[in-house]
Amino acid sequence: MKAIIVDDEDLARQGMALRLAKIEGVSVVAECANGKEALMAIIEHEPDIAFLDIQMPVMTGFELISEIQSDILPLIIFVTAYDAFAIDAFKVHAIDYLLKPVEEDRLILAIEKARKAKEQHSALSEKQRLMELVVSVTGKSSSAIAELLDSDEDLVEHADRLAIKDGSSITFVPVRDIDWVDAAGDYMCVHVQGKTHIMRTTMKELESKLDPAIFQRVHRSTIVNLERVEKVSSHINGEFHLTLSCGSSLKMSRSYKEKVKHFF
Repeated sequence: MKAIIVDDEDLARQGMALRLAKIEGVSVVAECANGKEALMAIIEHEPDIAFLDIQMPVMTGFELISEIQSDILPLIIFVTAYDAFAIDAFKVHAIDYLLKPVEEDRLILAIEKARKAKEQHSALSEKQRLMELVVSVTGKSSSAIAELLDSDEDLVEHADRLAIKDGSSITFVPVRDIDWVDAAGDYMCVHVQGKTHIMRTTMKELESKLDPAIFQRVHRSTIVNLERVEKVSSHINGEFHLTLSCGSSLKMSRSYKEKVKHFF
């Protein structure tokens, strides 16, 4: 982990640097004598940890934190000779609070706390990136995806075939054979290898049964099997036309462009 030391006392900076040099996995990338130097160092190096004195001339440790952009704010470990600031330190979400002279065991403990916090932050960042991708691909809200990711229940399995009732008979249609689907009121027209099956259901209900890695909405009333798309043509008005292997041509609305482009 990259670290910076911020303290207006030369001996304090040197002492901390010597202690950190003995700890595996920590690299000091800058030593700063004041808040202004620290701001520049944080922008330049984007350190993982800042060992930060609280009482400094011109700009205190607390004031420094308020000046740092949140996206580059390092994990903060306060290092000070006074314990009166402890409550305020944790109000600004400091990882730890070390009193001078710093004991080696306490320093190692503080670094372990920072390491765990960094790992948790990385996991949350990965989850956020995953969420953004899944939301863009599936069209589901982030809250709905979050419930799925946080749920202990197994994810819903998508149907291998659809049971389409026609009078007194039922036709079982393999999902992979579907070319595309369009809505007609409370009915869905399921186009399969040149045949059209009429299914009484809603677009939302049918979409939930289909694997989003294969089937995507390209229009508010149209779902397409992405494996059937052979050509995508753009039009001046910003819409696109999809040409399918079965010969059908479907219009894709502009609002669905960003969602579907992940697959092409």
